[in-house]
Amino acid sequence: MDFNMKKLASDAGVFFTRAVQFTEEKFGQAEKTELDAHFENLLARADSTKNWTEKILRQTEVLLQPNPSARVEEFLYEKLDRKVPSRVTNGELLAQYMLEAANDFGPGTPYGKTLIKVGETERRLGGAERDFIHSASINFLSPLRNFLEGDWRTISKERRILQNRRLDLDACKARLKKAKAAEAKAAAVPDFNETRPRNYILSASASALWSDEVEKAEHELRMAQTEFDRQAEVTRLLLEGISSTHVNHLRCLHEFAEAQATYYAQCYQYMLDLQKQLGRLPGTFVGNVESTSPPPATASPTAMAAATGPAVPTIPVVPTVVGAPNSAPTVEGLNPGDVKPPASGTRKARVLYDYQAADSSELSLLADEMITVYSLPGMDPDWLVGERGNQKGKVPVTYLELLS
Repeated sequence: MDFNMKKLASDAGVFFTRAVQFTEEKFGQAEKTELDAHFENLLARADSTKNWTEKILRQTEVLLQPNPSARVEEFLYEKLDRKVPSRVTNGELLAQYMLEAANDFGPGTPYGKTLIKVGETERRLGGAERDFIHSASINFLSPLRNFLEGDWRTISKERRILQNRRLDLDACKARLKKAKAAEAKAAAVPDFNETRPRNYILSASASALWSDEVEKAEHELRMAQTEFDRQAEVTRLLLEGISSTHVNHLRCLHEFAEAQATYYAQCYQYMLDLQKQLGRLPGTFVGNVESTSPPPATASPTAMAAATGPAVPTIPVVPTVVGAPNSAPTVEGLNPGDVKPPASGTRKARVLYDYQAADSSELSLLADEMITVYSLPGMDPDWLVGERGNQKGKVPVTYLELLS
């Protein structure tokens, strides 16, 4: 390999000069050119943007993919410029297991039917999660990575060049200062009593040499100042571009929040649909009525009482007259017009959560409203008959707070 020895020696000399200047600055033995306050603020703002972007990017990746092994695998595929293979989400995997279990236990059994319903919902949830991850990766993670791997690398490179230009400038200033001091010493008037005549010639020659050295140092200083000013302007323009980066990241953040809101809205709707489907399956129940979200409409009053502590008072029941033509129908064939409230009285109840009626036999509810409730003979204990004005229909017990 053909080496340019002169260039290699020159680069080594420049590196050594910069190292000496940097070390002397650290020990306070050399002066340092300070940047203006506005430039320092731009540098601090850029560093802050880079640090927080890295943290947000890293934590968003954890949010979208909690599995560290999967994140490492995706990182390797990205660095190798290969397409990341499609991966089954946790919800889709859970759905697969539930559907397989339902086939094993029997899809016609109550447990099997419930497994199928829940499994289908989990599959829909997994699909929604996949769409959210894909949208967040394109609209949010990619712009953050592009900034760190593109714009920030350019800024860092120009800042290193600016640092070198500053070191060269300060080294030229120190060299000029030393040359002027030596020139002044050489030009000093010699002592006629103690100095030999030949020293006058040496003194004049030294003074001329230092004058040339001062001129050379001044020329190098002007060149170094020009290079420093030019590089400072380039770096300043790049740092001012951080404002545009913030605007771009702001737009991406809005898109991320919108995608996340859409994802959670889909999940909520899927779970509401699942609750309604489970409410129509016989023998289905869900506990934990203390949850902050609306409980399923299938939790029985007995289970609710056991969870909350205080006993739930008895619900008035419409009496059945054997053989009477107008006997109260059961829950399967409820006709609100044919239902009469019990003679012994009814109960008041406060609605805890909104409820959307699944068919004409049910009564839609709004949170915090007051309704009248009672039970029918043979009626599913998880349901009551609710009245609100002239409207009647079935209502789930777990959506109500029975009042004494």
